[in-house]
Amino acid sequence: SEDVSRALEAGIAAATLVPSKHNQDSYACEGSDDLCQLRIAFDGDAVIFSDEAEQVYRSGGLEVFEASERASAHAPLSGGPFKPFLSILHQFQSILPPESALIRTALITARGAPAHERVIRTLRAWNIRIDEALFLAGMDKGKFLDAFEADIFFDDQKVHCDSASQHVPTGHVPHGIANR
Repeated sequence: SEDVSRALEAGIAAATLVPSKHNQDSYACEGSDDLCQLRIAFDGDAVIFSDEAEQVYRSGGLEVFEASERASAHAPLSGGPFKPFLSILHQFQSILPPESALIRTALITARGAPAHERVIRTLRAWNIRIDEALFLAGMDKGKFLDAFEADIFFDDQKVHCDSASQHVPTGHVPHGIANR
């Protein structure tokens, strides 16, 4: 929507919720003594990170993208629209006792080797810890989102959002080259 686009342009993390086929009638922690966890999953490029690498992929293809990522492995990616949100989640996790684990984060990306190295180095440079990172090398994200038991997933590409929404609530982040 226009509101989401304007928020993103203003530097505010925003997404349009995609209608979900996922049935969340009950939460696992309701009525139990177990701690409830908020599980948030993110795509990488154009969500946590800028879309600079995605632009290389779109203009040059997979081979050019992989060569560029190998050459840039030690150069951190710029932040995307959800970097500040992820940073706040990380800060919140850092002040909580480890045994509480109220928030769990995951990076679930279509990237594979060797493009994963730059992502890992970027997160280290930002001093942000992600609880789980899955580099799927183009595999469908849905089953992995199911296994992570995500409460919500954010992705910039509509096709990935449509697929993910079959499994978990999903937010489309209309940012970057994939949305032009």
